[in-house]
Amino acid sequence: MISQIQPTASAATLSGSARAITDLLAQGDIHINGSRPWDVQVHHPDFFKRILGQGTLGLGESYMEGWWDCEQLDVAFTKAMSARLEHRLPFNWVVAFDLLKSRLFNRQSKSRSKTVAEIHYDLGNEFYADMLDPRMQYTCAYWKTGDGKAAANLAEAQENKLDLVCRKLGLKPGMTVLELGCGWGGFARFAAERYGAHVTGYNISKEQVAYGREYNKDLPVEIRLQDYREAEGLYDRVVSIGMAEHVGMRNYRTFFQTIQRSLKDGGLALVHTIGSNRSVTSIEPWLGKYIFPHAMLPSIAQLSKAAENLLVVEDWHNFGPDYDHTLMAWLERFQANWHKHEKAYGQQFHRMWVYYLTICAGSFRARKNQLWQVVLSKGGVPGGYACVR
Repeated sequence: MISQIQPTASAATLSGSARAITDLLAQGDIHINGSRPWDVQVHHPDFFKRILGQGTLGLGESYMEGWWDCEQLDVAFTKAMSARLEHRLPFNWVVAFDLLKSRLFNRQSKSRSKTVAEIHYDLGNEFYADMLDPRMQYTCAYWKTGDGKAAANLAEAQENKLDLVCRKLGLKPGMTVLELGCGWGGFARFAAERYGAHVTGYNISKEQVAYGREYNKDLPVEIRLQDYREAEGLYDRVVSIGMAEHVGMRNYRTFFQTIQRSLKDGGLALVHTIGSNRSVTSIEPWLGKYIFPHAMLPSIAQLSKAAENLLVVEDWHNFGPDYDHTLMAWLERFQANWHKHEKAYGQQFHRMWVYYLTICAGSFRARKNQLWQVVLSKGGVPGGYACVR
């Protein structure tokens, strides 16, 4: 490792790139080689030049390679995003080319959509079991119940989320439910056990489907290894928890058309998704390359336009700050169990995963991203929908 850049260097001795990045970070109250836990410690002299040339992609890759460190990475990201520093980086062709591809091609087509399953969701069920709660929920937990009481731990908060979904859908024994993107089958089992529902799930991750089928083998649950666009049949309810982030702008209309044609008249649907404050066409470059290929976060405008004349929006609930708590709980469990997986995955994977969890936590803490649960109906609820919290 190259010796750490000395913090005593005067402004006059800094290179142009070092001065630019130093000044930029200072706008977010982050110092280079400072003494505070959220300050950035630089180990490589080319760090500054790389960030100017590659933007946030270079920032993430250089962290993976050990070019810099930060004791409280989540705090640093919160400060940086609260100050909107990512929007003050100079134009670079890496980002421009990625935006161009997202506009020209359907990056979430049936063939391309399998990439994220292979790269991310098929990493290994044991790995995820050591990070997630017992029900293997890889989406935002609900830390406060309707009466204002906060959950004591991750497992309780995730059960709160599952129960919240079921209550919003008004599930009753014998109801049929279509789940688009069913993960490891945790919601399906909860809905079948607690509410007596019959659930059919669609998922393109082989590892998750195998786990979900075994996990639900004693219940009225069927999990199919198929794309959500291939869903068949009519159902009382439709639910999608954490899949809309992988649908993409070219497919939002198809997504809601699938929900609409799958619902019985008068039926309800719930879409649980991370949301962006502005309409975009692609995900942040580093996350898109290493964590969620071909993903993108929808905006309110994109979702509402896609659902227009298909479904009635009955309720729009935002509890984005709860994702900060969820991600930090995952990080704690990941770090505590890392020794079990270190040999299989390696140190660079460890740094990648810490970066991923903390940059996402920072984005929710800074309110850059949101978590929405949207309830929709086919034809409208007579007399109005009674909102549930």
